Amino acid sequence: MKTTGKITRGSLMTLEAYSQYRKENKPAIMAHRQLRSVRLGEHINVQFESETSIRYQIQEMLRLEKIFEEEGIEQEIEAYAPLVPDGSNWKATMLLEYPDVNERKRELARLIGVEDRLFVEVEGHARVYAIADEDMARENDEKTSAVHFVRFELDPAMCAAVKAGAGVKLGCDHTHYPAHTTIPAESLASLASDLR
Repeated sequence: MKTTGKITRGSLMTLEAYSQYRKENKPAIMAHRQLRSVRLGEHINVQFESETSIRYQIQEMLRLEKIFEEEGIEQEIEAYAPLVPDGSNWKATMLLEYPDVNERKRELARLIGVEDRLFVEVEGHARVYAIADEDMARENDEKTSAVHFVRFELDPAMCAAVKAGAGVKLGCDHTHYPAHTTIPAESLASLASDLR
């Protein structure tokens, strides 16, 4: 799957071409997604997106829904392309994972606002809190959603530090979900490639 810097209808594969590509390359795409997936505590999974992961997501949606008309393709691009990082940020899908339905219901009620308490901290710099759900509200007075889309905006000094090898923590300081972890070096190397 060739990255071009911008996902357009013309840069996507036809359904037939993608079907062949998928058979040969799905393990590599899954490995890329796994590399950019960081667990935070027991129940939060942060999937840092890239042009490759979003291109794959769009192609999968087109394949599953058998979308081949111009309007449908453009709608999928409009839905997912904003999740591609654009040089000064990391964008991610934040998943709250509770396999037990009753526990999930209880915890989603306790974790209202958790997406706004998610942060990254570049070694030697202040925390950067997530800007969450810019496309639509994903919580109400009773509960938060199990899926959020977040963006971390880094200043030029932070970007330079990451590219120079500084460590980065991923954390959450929500009252009911205090957690932090160091982003593994191999994952961070992939994330550093998103920065200018």
